[in-house]
Amino acid sequence: MATFVLVPGAWLGAWAWEDTARALRERGHAALPLTLTGLADRAGQGGPGTDLDTHIADITRFVEQHDLRDVTLVAHSYAAAPVTGAAGRLGHRLERVVYVDSAPFAVGMCMLDLMSPQAADQLRHEVSVTGDGWRLPMPPFATLGLSSSLDGLDEVRLDVLRARATPQPFGTYTQRLTGPAEPGTGVDRVLIACRDFTGLLDAGVPMLAFVNQPPWRRFDLPTGHWPMLSAPTELADLLHAAAS
Repeated sequence: MATFVLVPGAWLGAWAWEDTARALRERGHAALPLTLTGLADRAGQGGPGTDLDTHIADITRFVEQHDLRDVTLVAHSYAAAPVTGAAGRLGHRLERVVYVDSAPFAVGMCMLDLMSPQAADQLRHEVSVTGDGWRLPMPPFATLGLSSSLDGLDEVRLDVLRARATPQPFGTYTQRLTGPAEPGTGVDRVLIACRDFTGLLDAGVPMLAFVNQPPWRRFDLPTGHWPMLSAPTELADLLHAAAS
């Protein structure tokens, strides 16, 4: 049995992991989804000061307050940034880190670095106009789908995603990761690549080359960027395999 701590990506909360968590528990694992400050059921706890350090502290505190050991820490999308930071702080409590359609951050990186300057400027504009100066609303699906595959999400799932998504505290996109940001020696490293990310890895993008080399293990899942919504059972199968 493994202990999974499931961290959702931008605009999401623990709710996004419900089906995958249920499938993991049916396989005998402990599955603990969490919501980060300023999002979903914790939206009221956020503010202009909510940033990447806040979310790193959320994850670290969750593991320590529950006195969790041999943790498999799972990051979806944006959560790669705070999970990388938390992995460098959890020490002996961490057994494995899993990046779902994402990859670890380097010290000094922020989310906006993954975008073109034009795209980053557009997000800043949206925050200033519609986000109270500190919150980033989820873009329309037509825009979101240009950078993140919506494959596998039917109209029902899209409606759920739209209805339950909450604006992302923008400080989590602008603040750069500081150290420590490297898990301890012996921590298992896993990446689950969905359809678009698989293409990047297979194309040999230099900054992702490490994923195809030991100690990393890679699993592919042919679905879109939100596998916990589009293929929750299949995602649980891969997480189970990674922990076996």
